[in-house]
Amino acid sequence: MEEYIGLDVSMKETAVSIRRGGKRIWRGKCPSDPKLIADLIRKRAPSVRRVVFETGPLSVWLYHALCAEGLPAICIDARHAKAALDMAPNKTDANDADGLAHLAEVGFFREVRVKGFDSMLTRTLVAARTRLVRICTELSNQIRGLMKTFGLVVPAGKGSTFEKNVRGLLVDQDGLAAIVLPMMEAWRSLRIRAAELGRQLVAGARQNQACRILMSIPGVGAITATSFATAIEDPDNFKQSRSVGAWLGLTTRRYQSGEVDYDGHISRRGDRHLRGLLFEAATVILTRSSAESGLRRWGLKLRERVGFKRAAVAVARKLAVVMRTMLRTGEFFDRSASTAA
Repeated sequence: MEEYIGLDVSMKETAVSIRRGGKRIWRGKCPSDPKLIADLIRKRAPSVRRVVFETGPLSVWLYHALCAEGLPAICIDARHAKAALDMAPNKTDANDADGLAHLAEVGFFREVRVKGFDSMLTRTLVAARTRLVRICTELSNQIRGLMKTFGLVVPAGKGSTFEKNVRGLLVDQDGLAAIVLPMMEAWRSLRIRAAELGRQLVAGARQNQACRILMSIPGVGAITATSFATAIEDPDNFKQSRSVGAWLGLTTRRYQSGEVDYDGHISRRGDRHLRGLLFEAATVILTRSSAESGLRRWGLKLRERVGFKRAAVAVARKLAVVMRTMLRTGEFFDRSASTAA
């Protein structure tokens, strides 16, 4: 008979539960090392059919490592698993592993597509640059706030202009300068590192055909194109282009029960960072872009009816659909093409 295994993964130890023929035959713990987990599975479950675990910080690494060991690893949606695991009276790692093994046996789960290491490496580059930029912004705001307390208002300006203004105001402020200047050095160092990562990101986007195709859309730059391409990976992962909008949480949620039936706000599921980038690109298309296109004309007409925010969300969803289609066909953006609602 075939065995079904549930893994509740943590940083140090992984709870393991093995079921066969509708009954649990073994459960225990193992260090969170894919090789040790694989050895345990081969010893306890030689005829394993499914090895199921939830999405989490270690899921990408664990999935590829277990697949390399020849095991039928399956990563499932943590939200879906939670609905089933909450039925247990006590929340423990062992009970969670039992629940995952039960889901694996009955087949009641939603498998998640796990990204490759190359895509994750590029996404890490985008995330690292974004974090450094945010820290730089927080530091500059903190410096402005500290100096304002002593009546020193830093004029508007970014980059070297901001640094020049701050140092100019601190000429006769020895006590305050001893506090602010170290923060300025940290801000300057972080800004240089963020710029280096930005140049690395742009260079990679220029060498990638998929990113070049996506950057032909007005309002879509290297960061948005790279984030979208690495999130989608293969456009054939979606049967229909319109499914991308729902996958990114840009479609409305529906509630229907008896006589009640209404649409709510967008679901906001999926990649939050990419959803924000698409919204920013949609905002640029509606407000700042001077390039006329069917997408922009459609969005402007929609803005007159439903307002700017709803129109921007709709354009972001339509933009995701268009970008997936472009990746599938390999064609650059056609500004003359009309966009259907």
